Amino acid sequence: MPLTRTQVQHIAELAKLKLGEEEIDRMTQQLSAILDHAARLQELDTDAIPPTATVVPLQNVMRDDRVEPSMPRDDVLANAPDKDASNEFFRVKAILRE
Repeated sequence: MPLTRTQVQHIAELAKLKLGEEEIDRMTQQLSAILDHAARLQELDTDAIPPTATVVPLQNVMRDDRVEPSMPRDDVLANAPDKDASNEFFRVKAILRE
């Protein structure tokens, strides 16, 4: 299914792309080739193939959520570049402007 230059320009406008004349010509050919390939895939008989959401079995990769001892606060704050006066929290520069 060959695309026209007008269609490619419209697609570029929707994607907020600014294409030059040479790029429009190249994209016209490339996008047309992609659509031709997709059309060829539509011709395949897939009736005997069951629909699948994934080809690998699903398994939970998350660890169990359990309470475990953490590092002591003094060890955590030992390398902090800036701490509060009570030596309990990290201090960081504000990243938001008012």
